[in-house]
Amino acid sequence: MRIALAQINTTVGDFSGNLARIRHALDRGRREEVDVIVFPELAIPGYPSEDLLEREDFLREIEASTAAAVAATKDIGMVLGTVGRANGGDGPPIHNSALFARDGRIIHRQDKSLLPTYDVFDEARYFRPASARSAVEIGGRRAALLVCEDLWNDAAFWEERRYAIDPVAELIETQQVELILAISASPYSVGKPEFRYHMLRHTALRFGVEIAYTNLVGGNTTLIFDGGSMAFDRRGRLLAMGKLFDEDFVVFDTETESRATSVSIPFRSELPRSRRSSEPAPYDPDAVGERELEEIFDALVLGTRDFLHKSGFDRALIGLSGGIDSALVAVIAARALGAENVTGVALPSRYSSKGSIDDAEALASALGIELLHIPIEETFQATLETLAPVFAGLPQDVTEENLQARVRGLLLMALSNKRGAMLLATGNKSELATGYSTLYGDMAGGLAVIGDVPKLLVYRLSRWIHRKEKIIPLSTIEKPPSAELRPNQRDQDTLPPYEILDPILHAYIEERQSIEAIVDLGYERATVERVARWVHDTEYKRKQAAPILRVTSKAFGPGRRFPIVERFRRQS
Repeated sequence: MRIALAQINTTVGDFSGNLARIRHALDRGRREEVDVIVFPELAIPGYPSEDLLEREDFLREIEASTAAAVAATKDIGMVLGTVGRANGGDGPPIHNSALFARDGRIIHRQDKSLLPTYDVFDEARYFRPASARSAVEIGGRRAALLVCEDLWNDAAFWEERRYAIDPVAELIETQQVELILAISASPYSVGKPEFRYHMLRHTALRFGVEIAYTNLVGGNTTLIFDGGSMAFDRRGRLLAMGKLFDEDFVVFDTETESRATSVSIPFRSELPRSRRSSEPAPYDPDAVGERELEEIFDALVLGTRDFLHKSGFDRALIGLSGGIDSALVAVIAARALGAENVTGVALPSRYSSKGSIDDAEALASALGIELLHIPIEETFQATLETLAPVFAGLPQDVTEENLQARVRGLLLMALSNKRGAMLLATGNKSELATGYSTLYGDMAGGLAVIGDVPKLLVYRLSRWIHRKEKIIPLSTIEKPPSAELRPNQRDQDTLPPYEILDPILHAYIEERQSIEAIVDLGYERATVERVARWVHDTEYKRKQAAPILRVTSKAFGPGRRFPIVERFRRQS
């Protein structure tokens, strides 16, 4: 049986566009004499559709598009992710479903059993779990349709399990399943593609089943889906693999179990047992290698491109300070949108060094992007004079520093409005975590491209880019980081060195360790307590931040939900 993994890039609510991609894949499958095409999870409405799923008109559009897709299956089989209505009973009125259709009719439907509610997922809010699981005969094989999380609860793989049932084990035992056709919308985080490979390979080996697994690709709001669809034979051999961060159509044959000529295995042969926790372990910043750096960069490029294009923007605007953060964002934006669609804006103040201005110009020249120069001194001085009567008798402090950032935010947003270009915020995760950023100033923008990238990883990505293409000036990478909002300012005047700060933040935010446990790692108690206090005290800033592209296992945004008003930290 010839099976194709149709790794497509869907958009939430774009029913005509999603349906066009499905029909195009079906036409290609017929040309290549494919028996069954496997599409991603919720390919019809797009993922995640969130509260749109509570609208009856949205559900009717799903039903109409699903019917149109099923009608297009003449002479070919299809496994499709869509929404199914629940029949009576209690709970949400819909299911997250996989359909098997052929020759214009639905032959089998399997609803999702395991509905994740951790991290960025909130599926139990919208969907009802399957009441039963069954198999269907496809191409002479007993086949099971599984939806994403239904594969993520193998007792022999996980150290800890989230659910009482394992749909895979149940189907193998009760239905004598030989083939698993799995649809997925599994978002990217560092190390996730490798983790998926080992999990799926383990399942194939343990149960002696063939697996065809199609994962969604593309960016939808803050989530980035990396694709990397895979097929395994019953001995755990990789038969086919889709591209990472790009649409793909991969065909393999279960009869010959022959490997596609393009298949390569970029992952380690074994996954450390410590990684098999209740969810993929947070990335180790010190262990991020060349492959992971390329993955992170490609993820940010895809996420930026899709966020803008799917939101109706073709152009981006970036405040270029000459610093490393804005340089990295500019490189990502130019790759995502094309240099001709990116404008950098230098907004020097009385405290901006000549070196920073030169670095911004060198970067813009290397990238081939437009660079505007808008000095802020007159606007800044006029603002100080306007406020002078009400500031009289009060000492200068961070207020005057923040005014410069807010003047820049004002001018950048004016340019964004006038040109119809989305302003990209350039703050990194370390800054957002500690509140080392200015509301309505450098936090202004429609998307925080590197808001989930810690400062040390910003440096590693920038050095990786410099080694490959010499785009980011070496002087930008090597100079001490500074906001340049007062004379001789350095980040370390306020923050601990990033070599200390980032590991503490990683342990506290991603690994969710206690203050006591982090102190036991060898960090000074006063520093750990101060960093933890910053994280909590600045929650109100992050609630107002631009959406942040997610690349780690615990990003600020929907995957990390803390109240703004709370006092538990006082007891830490």
